[in-house]
Amino acid sequence: MEWIVPFVVLLPFVLVVLVAGSGRRAAADHQSRRLAEIERKLDLVIDHLGIVEPETGAPAAVMQELLAGRKLQAIKVYRAATGAGLREAKDAVEAMQRQRGLS
Repeated sequence: MEWIVPFVVLLPFVLVVLVAGSGRRAAADHQSRRLAEIERKLDLVIDHLGIVEPETGAPAAVMQELLAGRKLQAIKVYRAATGAGLREAKDAVEAMQRQRGLS
């Protein structure tokens, strides 16, 4: 019987914390959905206007290596110049190859 008093006193506080937490989660979910919708609309506008994202300004040495047919060396040069990880550098170099028809 002694446990009932602390239980009755703590129950409202627990309920308040749960309600406040669910409210914050709902607000975050709403913001995420709203942001996703804004991004979708922005993508549609960009596509409609034909806007192309500018190149990343790859170092000239990367292009020299690609033109010489040395893809691995181009990836090494890209990593050294940008500080990118291996996967990011590989993807970037391959994208440059595709853009210029060097594949």
